[in-house]
Amino acid sequence: MPNKDLPPGLEKATIIPRDEHTVSRRYISENALNVLRKLESAGFQGYLVGGGVRDLLLDKRPKDFDIATDATPEELRKLFRNSRIIGRRFKIVHLRYGREIIEVTTFRAPHDVNVEIDESASRRGIRNLDSAHSTAGMILRDNVYGNVDEDALRRDFTVNALYYTTKDFSILDFSTGMQDLKERKIRMIGDPVARYKEDPVRMLRALRFSAKLDFDIEESTLKPIDELAYLLESISPARLFDETIKLLASGQAEATFALLRKYQPGNYLFAPTLRALLTSFRGRDQAAELLQLALRNTDNRLAEGKSVTPAFLYAALLWPVLRLKLELHPVPKLSPLQQFNAAANSAIAEQLTYTSIPKRFTQVTKEIWELQSRLETRNRRAAEGVFEHPRFRAAYDFLLLREEGGENLGGVGAWWTEFQEGDEELREQLLQHLPREQKPRRRSRRRKS
Repeated sequence: MPNKDLPPGLEKATIIPRDEHTVSRRYISENALNVLRKLESAGFQGYLVGGGVRDLLLDKRPKDFDIATDATPEELRKLFRNSRIIGRRFKIVHLRYGREIIEVTTFRAPHDVNVEIDESASRRGIRNLDSAHSTAGMILRDNVYGNVDEDALRRDFTVNALYYTTKDFSILDFSTGMQDLKERKIRMIGDPVARYKEDPVRMLRALRFSAKLDFDIEESTLKPIDELAYLLESISPARLFDETIKLLASGQAEATFALLRKYQPGNYLFAPTLRALLTSFRGRDQAAELLQLALRNTDNRLAEGKSVTPAFLYAALLWPVLRLKLELHPVPKLSPLQQFNAAANSAIAEQLTYTSIPKRFTQVTKEIWELQSRLETRNRRAAEGVFEHPRFRAAYDFLLLREEGGENLGGVGAWWTEFQEGDEELREQLLQHLPREQKPRRRSRRRKS
């Protein structure tokens, strides 16, 4: 008999009391705790859920805190003045507290399998639907609300489906989340094939969490990934770009990229790069080493609390593609500068057929590449000009990675390091030892007699 004193669905949970887990309010955002208190005082259920709970149980310090509740987006909008409803396919509510955003979702119920929309149908056909999926099984609308136990089983992986409540500070487990955390496994909730078809991005998430947490992917969760990777073709390039940044900015970019090279989903994000790394050309080994160093450098920067920019990441990711095009596919009758620009534009255009990249990033990527030759040019005018360029620091860092990756650039990286770290007097001395730019001599025209 269900306990009538419990909210619907709660009777199906395995409850881990406060003295049997390691989650402490000390490490939970005060804003998130205030949201939970306000929901409770208004008569709603509210739970901390997802990566925040998972990371706290792993003794990590989460950066983001997500909350699940039985309050609808419209009810949340009335309760919190600082709220904003976003999304159509999957409505969520963002609560903004300065720079911090608390993401709140309403408990999801099972998807209505009877509402099927053909992929070729207009988006207007699902505009007024709360639930719909494509003929291939991909969810197009998912705004049917239910109880907490239904919500738990709609989440992707067991380790992300643990709920923490401030009512008695217990954790609710509706599947095998706690056991999989102990065994360090990524396990899909439900049938992995069906869940990947609902949202193919879950394949990328499985690889990302495996690398980020250093967990193994459970066998039945891993097995369909290669054979279903083609489903990523149905995901918009814009969403794939967002997922790419998550993959590479999780603090484990090097390990994540290794998994993407190993499994088929990588070919739907980085096909040009992966093809270039398998093609024999003169600079391949150095380009591959630079990419690995850049990914490792990204991980180190994030560990130190520093920021990373997608422009620099793509400069490294597409460097093998650029080098391949320059060495194996030269365009006749073009000057070296024209050759370079054509190869750079082609490398970026090829990547854009897989993932969209905002122009503000591709422009910086090209500038980092273009500045490489200017950094290598040994004359005073070039040195003074490149040092004043707004992308100098990024280009300099890229230059050092090239040298560390095995390119012989004649020690120019050390020269620029000394130049940056020196005072004005030392910089002037270094510049004086550089030759001045030789301007081409004008041909004198003979006077006609």
